[in-house]
Amino acid sequence: MRHDRRRDKAESTRAEMPGPPQRVGDGIAESMGSVRPTCAEPAETIADEASMLMEQVVHRENMLAAYRRVVRNKGAAGVDGMTVHGLWGFCQAHWEGVREQLLDGAYCPQPVRKVEIPKPGGKGVRMLGIPAVLDRMIQQALLQVLTPIFDPTFSEHSYGFRPGRSAHQAVRSARSHMAAGHRWVVDMDLEKFFDRVNHDVLMARVARRVKDRRVIVLIYRYLRSGMMEGGVVTPRREGTPQGGPLSPLLSNILLDDLDKELERRGHRFVRYADDCNIYVRSKRAGERVLRRLERYLRDRLRLTVNRVKSAVDRPWNRSFLGYSVTVHRQPKLKVATESVRRLKEKLRGAFRRGRGQNLGRLIGDLAPQLRGWVAYFRLSEVKGVFDRLDEWIRRKLRRVLWKHWKRSRTCVRQLVRRGIARDLAYRTAYSGYGPWRCAGFSAMHRAVPTSTLRNLGLVSLIEEHQRFARTY
Repeated sequence: MRHDRRRDKAESTRAEMPGPPQRVGDGIAESMGSVRPTCAEPAETIADEASMLMEQVVHRENMLAAYRRVVRNKGAAGVDGMTVHGLWGFCQAHWEGVREQLLDGAYCPQPVRKVEIPKPGGKGVRMLGIPAVLDRMIQQALLQVLTPIFDPTFSEHSYGFRPGRSAHQAVRSARSHMAAGHRWVVDMDLEKFFDRVNHDVLMARVARRVKDRRVIVLIYRYLRSGMMEGGVVTPRREGTPQGGPLSPLLSNILLDDLDKELERRGHRFVRYADDCNIYVRSKRAGERVLRRLERYLRDRLRLTVNRVKSAVDRPWNRSFLGYSVTVHRQPKLKVATESVRRLKEKLRGAFRRGRGQNLGRLIGDLAPQLRGWVAYFRLSEVKGVFDRLDEWIRRKLRRVLWKHWKRSRTCVRQLVRRGIARDLAYRTAYSGYGPWRCAGFSAMHRAVPTSTLRNLGLVSLIEEHQRFARTY
């Protein structure tokens, strides 16, 4: 009888997949906005809706929004090999059965595909779990329904993976704490957070606000779904691997207890996902806070603080979300040294791949990376790093061109053709130095001036930063 009542209610809001979207080129034309939160309902209907969340998950408009988001995000295929382009055809043939399984609480997710990607700086690997495309769509639909339930309850000091919040807001908040005189930071790192989440602890916190048992069971099955590597499925007893749309929300649900504890103790802090910085007035206070939080996380949330990466230090000796600060009483934001090093490592790979390319094509490939990088660091108030990076990139490009020329006599001919006196061209080409040293000689600067590189499409970081400063 219980299942029949639910099924009858579901029939009134039949969750059929929408008509096929218009395909344009290789993409899908869409005009989807963000899913609007549910309007306030009369008090007598709240209990019913709390136990009927799955009907909201499989509702036509919610699934349409989830489908579009998954297609827009693209992403790799899961264990079944289905890509986002095959999702529509699969739903046409099988969605009705999948929907019935979801409503009956019988749906079982597929295992996730294990992928390991290197961490920045060669510091080991990060494990990702790539769900099947269908499971990504269902997780996205869950996320759209659960976010309006949980997000309003989260702390104002939590900024990661939340609508209307960003890393830039977190960085500005951190700077305000330093400017207020809290010039010591407890930089706390959770050891393998996404791999060590305790399922029982997490589900207890989900169940505080979700009363539909089908939704709770489905989330639990996503947590416990095995991980496939080399054709072998390994059961998972803990963790919520990165790669699925639901993982960021689940991490915020778990760590919200930490936020509330920090607020109860009156601490100034900023948290972005599992990156948490607490700002205090002295080193002694910071060490005391770190000890107590370590004990709290171990006993209450079953999480471990990584003592090697965690520290009590001055903020200008640490980085937060890629930024650092100056030592001034009113600190200024700057790009962290580690962020500059990571960009150079990434660009070095592009320069190596571009040795056999036309210089204009190589510069065109670099442009999106450079624009994206400077857009993220547009809050930086220390501009010298952008000038130095511009100079380094130009020299790297001249080095690529020098290596294209290969032989010394070719270098002489190319320099002369670009207006360099023959004796200077000869001394430069036969100097005996390597390509990097030769790329810094005045002859190369005059032969391949900055204006030439700019005409080929080279992005100037300092000019991009100044443009953002005028419009931000």
